[in-house]
Amino acid sequence: MDASVARPVAAAPRAATLPTARLVVWGGFALVLIVAPLAFQSGLGLSMLSQVGIAIVACLSYNMLLGQGGMLSFGHAVYTGLGTFVAVHAMLAIGNGSLPIPVSLIPLVGGIAGMFFAVLLGYVTTKKAGTPFAMITLGLGELVTAMALMIPEFFGGEGGISANRTAGKPFLGITYGPQIQVYYLLAIYTFLCTAAMYAFTRTPLGRMLNAVRDNPERVEFIGYSMQRVRYLSFIIAGFFAGIAGGMAALNFEIATAEVVGSGRSGLYLLFTFLGGATFFFGPIIGGVLMILGFALFSELTKAWQLYLGLIFLFMVMYAPGGIASLIMMNVRVAAHKKLHQLWGWYAALTATALLMLAGLAGLIELVYHLQLNDTTGSTLRYLGLTLDTQSAASWLGALAVAAIGFAAFEFVRRRFALEWGRIQGEIEETMTFKEPDSPVPEGGEAAVREASLGTP
Repeated sequence: MDASVARPVAAAPRAATLPTARLVVWGGFALVLIVAPLAFQSGLGLSMLSQVGIAIVACLSYNMLLGQGGMLSFGHAVYTGLGTFVAVHAMLAIGNGSLPIPVSLIPLVGGIAGMFFAVLLGYVTTKKAGTPFAMITLGLGELVTAMALMIPEFFGGEGGISANRTAGKPFLGITYGPQIQVYYLLAIYTFLCTAAMYAFTRTPLGRMLNAVRDNPERVEFIGYSMQRVRYLSFIIAGFFAGIAGGMAALNFEIATAEVVGSGRSGLYLLFTFLGGATFFFGPIIGGVLMILGFALFSELTKAWQLYLGLIFLFMVMYAPGGIASLIMMNVRVAAHKKLHQLWGWYAALTATALLMLAGLAGLIELVYHLQLNDTTGSTLRYLGLTLDTQSAASWLGALAVAAIGFAAFEFVRRRFALEWGRIQGEIEETMTFKEPDSPVPEGGEAAVREASLGTP
């Protein structure tokens, strides 16, 4: 078949389907932001939804460094946190009349502050890459954390500083007193920032940042400065991080030293990785999990941080690409109409994993009760059962369930890996013998390439 005829036929479905798919995705995202308060109408629910928007913007800004640029930062909370502090000071200035801007622009004030500090600190930070970059960001993060307690005039000391978001003049009758008004303002910022950061991945600078991540030496060979690309991207990431900080200031009306601490930076890293740093929508999943994880785990158990660490370890071992990679791999299988062959395996993996986690969680709860809650008695309720820290049967039972679950999970996982490899081989064989002018299946390889950062 003549190549001049084959190219237009193969390109036509891609050009026709991808813009429609993007429109549906972005329209669906906007619709979710609009209708979400209908499902969570309480003050707590609206506050959590607002926090989800803040976390999405923060994780996406962090992923501009980690996922798109390959820059492992341990100090991203410096820019979100400083944006929060400056935004709270701006709210105080609005309240006393010295800053004549509407409260709705507070997130932009935080963004400008984050960009300013990224300009100030990023030039030194981005001179190095890899491990030196990570260590520099860690040192700067610890420095700012120490300064938060040393300069109470700006940071407010241990108590932090607080402001009132309703102190300014109402804008179009909106006072931002009711949480629903705050939510919709933050939802607008969440949508616009998400769209802007996605657009950045399509710019020449965004593509060059991918090149710096993948092959920095070659970037230098073709005449680009690796440090300049990293620095400019660092500034843009700092701007969006500052917007997230300004959104947090508007939602919580307080800023403390905790918002610039290393713990907050670790959360951004953890949940961006869990969501999937190699895909644009991965940090969105991570931001949602960050808020839901805190809200659910912290209420259910005192050992929630340990569970979070175990989940992270589990994902590193079995799904290093994060949740987004699992989704996209199954999208590829579904595009070739082979996903039905895996439903039984997924059910078996889920059942054995839950059995293993139930036993392991029982051991953890016994240990925590023995160490922290022994004054309330030796018994505790767990999954409808009564466990006793003084009874060997409780310990041996939990250990046996964990061991049996782990053995069963490993058994199923290894056979699932064989089945997965067989299906992937069939897909590759199908693609190898595909006609040159065959259209790419919608949602298949084209969707994987479009969703992945750094791929043309």
